[in-house]
Order: sequence, then structure tokens, then C-alpha cells
Amino acid sequence: MAVPQIRRAWAFGSARAVRLSLVLDLVVGLLIVLALPLASVTIPNTVSVVAELLPPDVSKVDMTRAHGMALPALVLTVPLALLAARRLRAAPMLLAGLALLAAATAAGGYAGSAVAVGALRALQGVGGGLVLCGTLLAARERHGRAGRVLVSLWAGVLAASLLTAQALALWPLDQATSWRVTLQPYPVVTGLALAVGGVHLVLWRKAGEAVTRPVAAGGRPLAATAPAVGIAALALGITFDWPSVLTIAAAAVAALVVFALALFGAPDGAAGRMLALTMAVTGLVVLPTAAQTTYVELRGVGGPGLIGLWPPFAIAVAVALAAPVLADRLIRRAASSAGSETGTGGPGAQPVRIGLAVLVAGLAATRLLVPDPDGLVLVVPFTLIAAGAAVALAAALRTAATEAALFGLTLCASGVLAGFLLGTGMQIARVRAVESIPGFDAQDLVDGFVATLHTWALVAGFAVVAALVLTAIPLRRRAGGHAADAAADPYDPAQPTAVMDVVVARGDGLHGARPVVPPPSPSPEAGPGPVGGGERPEPPRGGFPGEPGGRRGREGDEWRPDERGG
Repeated sequence: MAVPQIRRAWAFGSARAVRLSLVLDLVVGLLIVLALPLASVTIPNTVSVVAELLPPDVSKVDMTRAHGMALPALVLTVPLALLAARRLRAAPMLLAGLALLAAATAAGGYAGSAVAVGALRALQGVGGGLVLCGTLLAARERHGRAGRVLVSLWAGVLAASLLTAQALALWPLDQATSWRVTLQPYPVVTGLALAVGGVHLVLWRKAGEAVTRPVAAGGRPLAATAPAVGIAALALGITFDWPSVLTIAAAAVAALVVFALALFGAPDGAAGRMLALTMAVTGLVVLPTAAQTTYVELRGVGGPGLIGLWPPFAIAVAVALAAPVLADRLIRRAASSAGSETGTGGPGAQPVRIGLAVLVAGLAATRLLVPDPDGLVLVVPFTLIAAGAAVALAAALRTAATEAALFGLTLCASGVLAGFLLGTGMQIARVRAVESIPGFDAQDLVDGFVATLHTWALVAGFAVVAALVLTAIPLRRRAGGHAADAAADPYDPAQPTAVMDVVVARGDGLHGARPVVPPPSPSPEAGPGPVGGGERPEPPRGGFPGEPGGRRGREGDEWRPDERGG
């Protein structure tokens, strides 16, 4: 029997949609690998390394302040992108961020004043913030197994990018001949990412028009914006030679505000609170710790230099990319078990706590093993920090809604800035204490930097332990009903989609949630009469077929549709 033409057309269209979905998944994964490191490289302020190459008429203090505009701009952009996500999808947001990064990179070769540098660095920060949000949304838009893999990949790449951001920002400055290299660290990679972003937009449009459900009403986006504005203003204020005690106190208050917002303002109940705490502590700890360690291990300070740091970094990055796969298996095993925890984050709570515990071990190893003249021992702290952060992020993202993921990302960006401010205040205090010693030399300054790193590792470890304890405290249920555990798989098409999850209009089941099914219409047999109600009509002569006294079919009282005379 020949297959009907409509059936063959449907099969061809379904296979084509599957191939397009697979290609789109691969493109999203490539974008995550390319774009997230570019966003993280915009964070460090490295102009002091090439300060000797600045023109004589340019103030080094003004140029340092101008280069520091990227991180505050990124911190302000992420919560605003959360507001924009109510109307924008991931593809245009991601392409806009990559376009801003490319434009700032291209214009960096023509910057000649501190004002121009500040504007370009702010533009890089805005682009980096859009890239962070866009890649997260792009991963969350994919469902099923591909969605889980992409979210795990996003978590691993973010942890690896935060760990290596300082080293990646310093790498192009080795033997640099122009200070403008700080504005154009990786132009080829930026252009390649922009091209892949354009392909992603074309494939997304070709896959079909999609609509986005609005974020749940409430003031959480504004609540996330308020501390971001305060921390950004604080970052600009300390550049005007604040006392070190005031800087440390202000940065500590900023970190406490971020933790309080994660604890009391996160959406999506216990799962959202756990994700917010994990994001906040990851931003607060990973990049500031790695940045101080990188500076301590530079060749001029007594370490092996960047060449000696790349093997530990490479091993740590590989483990960070592979560890979330193990976290996903642990979550599935926990979800299949009957005894899941109540009010503490659902089935993903245990892997999150394991990841945070590994992160604490990495900070302890930093305090014990750094500095190292050869750099090989650094594979232990780097791997523990990257793997712990990746596992905790992947597990927390796995059980939370998209709104909670974006909210946590705002706290991660604010935590990075708060951690930098706190670490900078501690370094300034230590340097001023060393400079007050009569006859101090360069070795005393190096010892001061190492002592600051050890103190910072201790403070960061206590911060992670505090987050670990807070994730274990049961959440009191609120009247709004958001305190229920998010035990359902956010990527399971059989479950109702979470807030802001994607619904594909054409309903092919490949790129979104289930198609919307209309409510059933009333049955004709439910009421006393025909469809729509009313009285039962008068029976025809001889009664209704099949009723007592009615006409008979070919087999007794059973009515057949082909019976004549009915």
C-alpha cells in the first residue's frame, strides 16, 4: 500500500525539524564556549601592567579609573537584561551583546584619552552583561536532554571562565608594545563569536516563531537592580583614595546585602533561594581568589609566570566541563529516590552542597599551597575551585525556574564586584602597613600580597560555609505559594513549563513545551438533551433504535450505522 502524500510530507517535515534542532543545539553550545570567556575577560582591570606604555600626558590614575568602568557597567546591565527578558528572546539579546563587544574592540585601537577609554570599557561591560544573560537564556530555551547538557555546559564554562579570567586578560599583554592591547585582547575570537551569533539568529528564526511567557509579576527585578546600583557606585567611590578601613567596611556591607537578597528575595521558593545563594557565593569567591593567585604566581613576583600556570588551568577547565555531568546523574538518582528533602531545594540540594564543600576545600588548598615556585601544585586548588563551583551551579540551575536563574545571575555579577572591592581593600591595607615599615623592600611587598591572599582565602571559605549552611535551613512556606519545592524537571515536556520557559507556536514538541490543548467540550450524553442542553426530542415512530420497542438492527438490539431506514 502506498503511503499517502500528506503522511510522507509530514514525515519529511518532522525529520527536517529534528536536524534543525540538532544543529541549533550545537550552535548554542559553541556560542557558550566562545562568548562566556569573552564576557569574563572584560572584567579584570589590567592597565596597570602596561602603565609604562601610556603617553606622558595621560594620567595613570585617570586611566586606571577609566579601565575600571567595565565591571560596574556589567553589574548594572545584568538586572536590566532581566527586565528586558520579558520581551526579548535569547538570540537577539546575545547577538546585541556580541555586537557591542565587537564594536568596542574595533574602536579600541583609536582610543586616546581617559574619557574615550572609559566609554569603551563601559560598552564592553554592557556587552558582557548581555552575553551572560543571552547564553543562559539560550541554554534554558532548549528542552529535554539537550537542554540539560547545555545548562550543565553553561555552568562549567562559567566556572572555568571566572577561574581563568585574570590570566586570559593578562596573556595578550606579555611583550605588548601598545597599551591599547588592553582594549583589544582577543579580536579574532570576538569576530568569530559574532559570526556564530548571527548564524544562531538565522537558525532560530528558521526554526519558527516563538513566544515567551512573561516573568511573574513582582518587584524582584527592581530589588536586584538596587544593590547593583549601590555596589557600582561604591566601586567608583573607592577610586578616589578612600581609607582602607572604610573600603573594607563598605565592601563587607555590600556582600551582606547580596547574601540577604539571595536569602529573602529569590523567586521560586527553596530551589530559587539555593540557586541565588550558589550564584552569589560563586561570584564573590572564584574570580577574586583566582585573580589574586595569578598575580602572586607571576614571574616578577616569584612564581613561574603565566607559562607555568597554563597546565593547572587546563586541567581545572577540563574537570569543570566534565563535573556537571556527574552532578546531573546525582540529581536524577536523588529525584528517583522516595525520600527527597522538603523545603531545602528539592532533589538537587545534595549535589549543590557537595559542590560547595569541594569549593571550600579548594580555598583551603589555596591557603596551604600558594605560592608555589613551579606552579604544578596549583592544579589542586584550581581544580577543586572550578569543579566545586561547576557542580554547585549546574545542580542549582537544574532544579530552578528561568526567572530564578536570571535573578541569581544578577547576584553573581554583584558578588564579583563586591569580592573585588573587599579583596582590594585588604590589599591596600596590607600595602600601607608594609610601607609604614622603615627600610621595607620589594620582598616585603610580595610577602604582604601573599599574606593578603591567605587572609582572603580564609574569609572566602567562611562565606562559602555560610552559604552551605543557609541552603540546609528549611524554608518557611509563604502565603503566595512559592515555597513549594521545585522537584519537577524544568526540561521535561511532560511537566508544565516554568516561568519564562519557551513555548513554540507551531507546537512540534521539539523546541518547546507541550502544545496548548483546548478544554474538552461537553459530552452529548452528559445532559438531558442534545449538545448545548434542552429537552430530549420526541422519539420517532417506533422509538429510538436499540430501545425497547424500537426498530431492530441486523443483530438484535444492536444498532448498525449501515442499517437502512434509521
